[in-house]
Amino acid sequence: MSRLKSHAERHLVARIGWLRAAVLGANDGIVSTASLIVGVAAAAGGRSEVLVAGIAGLVAGAMSMAAGEYVSVSSQSDTERADLARETAELALDPESERQELAGIYVARGLTPDLARQVADQLTAGDALAAHARDELGISEITQARPIQAALTSAATFAVGAAMPLLMVFLFPPGSLTVAVSVASLAFLALLGAVGAKAGGANIWKATARVTFWGALAMAATAGVGTLFGVAV
Repeated sequence: MSRLKSHAERHLVARIGWLRAAVLGANDGIVSTASLIVGVAAAAGGRSEVLVAGIAGLVAGAMSMAAGEYVSVSSQSDTERADLARETAELALDPESERQELAGIYVARGLTPDLARQVADQLTAGDALAAHARDELGISEITQARPIQAALTSAATFAVGAAMPLLMVFLFPPGSLTVAVSVASLAFLALLGAVGAKAGGANIWKATARVTFWGALAMAATAGVGTLFGVAV
């Protein structure tokens, strides 16, 4: 039995919809909450003040991620639906021109004109709209916008990510929170980068270095602001 018959390939690009939202949510949860905690702690805030700020940041951030993802991905979905509606109307109005347009796409990709026409004819006979959506508009089942999935994934992973630095507030005294949260959050970010890269088949070291660098920069900036205003007060 051939490999194609015995093994159905599963490509990592199929994960791109939820993986992007998950990595974005978790990364934002760790960085924003850790930065908030570090900033308040650096301003000489007590444990209660740090906890209130951290929990408020978790709740507000999760809701903001859900709303932001839903609105932005819904805009993409609206655009896709508008393009599909226009393509449907064009197929009904002038199917021959649309078939020629499809054949032209295949010629541009390297097929001979005769073969391109045959392919266009067969795909048009099967599902003309699906062929144009995929090959003309670039819309497929994998890349299609899913607003609810993106919103729920981002909100959930944001909350999980935010809970990690928030946990440090319970484990360490206020005087050492700045260092403890910073070190722990960088470790969490490194882990997130490695897991995200593994799930997406990317370079683990490159992804880990990328998220760790930007997380460290964000926390350093807020620690500086917290220290400045803490001293000023």
